Amino acid sequence: MFQSFNLLPTMSVLENVCLPLMLAGQSPGSIRPDAMALLDRVGMTPRAGHYVHQLSGGELQRTAIARALIHKPRLLLADEPTGNLDSAGAARVLEVFRDIAAGELTTLVIVTHSAEVAAAAGRRIRLRDGRLE
Repeated sequence: MFQSFNLLPTMSVLENVCLPLMLAGQSPGSIRPDAMALLDRVGMTPRAGHYVHQLSGGELQRTAIARALIHKPRLLLADEPTGNLDSAGAARVLEVFRDIAAGELTTLVIVTHSAEVAAAAGRRIRLRDGRLE
């Protein structure tokens, strides 16, 4: 997941989430149900037809999270994934991450400055003054 989202402004939220699998050769129709399910999980279903310029920072972040998860990665690297979210949005994203890690065998590596986000992790590694603790 990119910190700057890298969503395409000429595509809708739904199209942005479908894009990785479309580039892999899958038809948009076959991807749509999974994309909509992910948008529902991150609370973006009502915004599926909207474009990037119509979204708040938190909505952009949740769209980027759904896009990162669409191809069911075995490893997901997330840099401050809750940084632009309010507390309810952050809680929803952390719940999605817990579900993904537990049920879909995806390893999550989350970089965060938030003690609350770090507390949700199964394992924490702290980098302090260039040294791992």
